[in-house]
Order: sequence, then C-alpha cells, then structure tokens
Amino acid sequence: MTEKRLDPWGRGDIEDYGNLFKEFGIEPFDKYREKFQENRYVRRGIIFGQRDYGRIADAIEKKKRYAMMTGLMPSGKFHFGHKMVADQIIWYQGKGADTFICSADLEATVVRDVAPEIARKTAVEEYLTNYVALGLTEKNLTFWFQSDYVVPYYRFRDRLSKKVTLNELKGIYGDDLTTGKLFSAITQAADILHPQLKEFGGPRPTIVPVGADQDPHIRLTRDLAARFQGEYGFFPPSSTYHKFMRGLNGGKMSSSDPSSYISLTEEPETAKKKIMSSKTGGRATVKEQKELGGIPEQCMVYEMLVYHLVDSDKELEQVYSNCKTGGRICGECKKICAEKLALFLKEHQKRRKEASKTVEKILEKRKHGTGC
Repeated sequence: MTEKRLDPWGRGDIEDYGNLFKEFGIEPFDKYREKFQENRYVRRGIIFGQRDYGRIADAIEKKKRYAMMTGLMPSGKFHFGHKMVADQIIWYQGKGADTFICSADLEATVVRDVAPEIARKTAVEEYLTNYVALGLTEKNLTFWFQSDYVVPYYRFRDRLSKKVTLNELKGIYGDDLTTGKLFSAITQAADILHPQLKEFGGPRPTIVPVGADQDPHIRLTRDLAARFQGEYGFFPPSSTYHKFMRGLNGGKMSSSDPSSYISLTEEPETAKKKIMSSKTGGRATVKEQKELGGIPEQCMVYEMLVYHLVDSDKELEQVYSNCKTGGRICGECKKICAEKLALFLKEHQKRRKEASKTVEKILEKRKHGTGC
C-alpha cells in the first residue's frame, strides 16, 4: 500500500514501513543498530527509521550535551503500546539527555474533545506515574502541560506562526486541517524546539522518538528550525521511528477499544484472560499446527513477548523456533505469556504505589517553571 500522507491525529495502520523511506525520506536505522544493541527496540528492529540521528549518536558516544523531547496524549489509559515510548525516554535519560516531557493537554482538548481537568488528571495518574514506575527519575527532567507553562514558551510558539503558511500546513496535513489541528501543529513545533532556547539550555542536538504517524510534525518542525536558525542557532530536531504494536485482536491497538490492549493498571487476572483470548498465528487444528507449524509473525502473543516480556534473544529465538516447527501449540504459548505478563504487572503496580513521592517532586518543580 502506498502512503501519500500520514495522519498524526487519526493513525491508520501502516502496512509497509519500508515504503516510508521512499515516500517521506525517512532513513533506515540499520547503521546505528550495532552501536546500541543494549536497547531492545533497536536490537530487534522495532526502531526502524531515523532522521539526522548521527548527531545524537555522536553526543551519546562523546558525552556531549543533548536533549530528548517527547509528548504524551492524555486521552485514555496508558497501555503497552505507550510503554515503548516510555522505555525510550528512560533509556535516553540514562544516556545523559536533558529530558523534556510535554503533556499535550491542549491538543487533547481542542482536537480530541477531552475535558481539560480530565486531561490533566490522566497525564499525571496514567502517564507520569507509570513513567516513574518504569524508571523515570527527577534527574535532568522538565515536565510541563501545554496549558500551563512559562512565558518564553508561549511567546516563542506565537512567533513560529509567522514563518509558515496555511497552504504549507495543508500540504503536510491535508485539506481537512481544522483550526484546532492548525493550533496543535504550531504548538507541537514549539514543544520540540523550545528546549533549544537560551532560557531552557540553548541550542543542542535534540532527539524526538515517535511512531511513524507523527512524522508530519517532525517535518514541519525541521523546516521551522531552518527558518529560525539564523536568529536562534537551532539544530534541526532528530527523530527515530518505531513500529506500532498491533491490538490483541490483530487490528489497530486503540485507547477507545479496551479489548485491543492491556493497560499497565490492568488487574493481572484480567490481563491473563485477555492474552488467552487474543489472536495468534496458529493453524485451524492442533494436528495442522504440529504438521505445518505456526506463523509467529501473525501472533499477538509473540508480539507481546518481543516488545515487552522477554529480554533474552536466545529465549525468544526458541519461542519462534518452537512455533514455526510445530513444537509448541498456541495454548501453551499463551499460558507462558500470560504468566510473564501477570508477574510484570504485579511488580509494576507495586512500583506505581512507590512512585507518588517522585511524581509530587516533579509536579512541584513544574509549578516553579524549572526542570528537576
């Protein structure tokens, strides 16, 4: 399928990630995989594309200053599809990045019709608390809400609108660009670029890890960085692109469809039941499975293991081999995955209870307009 436009607000399924290289100029991540093998998403090819990653790799290797910026959309439960970004945030923070995390509560309100108070509550209770439980710390961290930040950010956002035209925005986002989406696009550019303002640390390489559907925002922001380069000395933001996890039913994983995902606050027993009823790559009968083998590439259970639950590549290779050769039927694999998942959730939910003090500190620093 040829993708002519990516929709950062609607996210259709992307069937051919390779096509993105040709259509939009995203470059493969392959040449950096050997350098960053400790990152599971890099090692397994889940992070598949990049723009301008060389300066980030250089900053990490030579311990130069750089920033990591990402946003969260507080419109629903935090699930395993979101965990990919959280893991990347934490990885970059551990690699010395000045870490910037934006709660896109304005976008949630103007584009997705989420009540402001609900968006803020969701950002803290679902996202920030889970981030901390997964390993985010206060070190070098700036967390903010789009609706409640410091004056230089808003002044800068408004200035950005001078150097982009409505026709240009329609060319990137489509003719159905609404006022809310236009406002959101400019605000996202401010989110990504403002860490390079002198008030926030000055110009330095900045990495933005995103799903491929968010590339329109990256392209717009890189164009704006070039137009303001003489005035601010911006580095065009770098980006990486990861593949999406599919839903438990094999389709799109959607926050509006609880049957398609497992949240990180899910009751372990409920999560196990969801795994036991999820789509697999198995054959119609046990006999066919043993004779022909399964298709792990079509299995949501295997995908959960690949993305989140199995650290050992050797163990994962054994699961793959057992499936392909018919040495293990789907029910056995589901039970193994369900037990691993339940254990992860029990441990994670204990850490959530312990995360409150760190979350309070982060929010307190935010009130004073400073990073942690």
